Amino acid sequence: MITDFGHTAIATHDVDASLAFYAKLGLHESFRLTRADGSLWLVYLHISGDRFLEIFPGGPDPAPAKERIQSFRHLCLLTDDIGKEVEDLRARGVEIDSEVKEGADHNQQAWIHDPDGNSIELMQINPISPQARIARGEM
Repeated sequence: MITDFGHTAIATHDVDASLAFYAKLGLHESFRLTRADGSLWLVYLHISGDRFLEIFPGGPDPAPAKERIQSFRHLCLLTDDIGKEVEDLRARGVEIDSEVKEGADHNQQAWIHDPDGNSIELMQINPISPQARIARGEM
């Protein structure tokens, strides 16, 4: 059973400009994840509880609305038992794009997609993850 909404991820052309804009909305940087080479992979903005907005660098150049390339990356849905969720979805005929594995943030994740090809991350929060620690007020 899906229990909550986890995060939305977007790509941005200018990370600093996006962080400044979202700060105006009251959404502030909580933590960053980097690649093995030290380059920025993504920035998490805390919304509330364990809900976040992910900002990825490398998005398209801003363009007039009719020419804009969609920057949406994926939707994340939370579950308390990701293994059971994946098996239940598979039994219902949902194609599993990526089996359950631990992500860089220590949460368990699996991936599916909707009929339009939009990626959906299924996530089970790990108590040691940065998301869980922020939700508990530890970071």
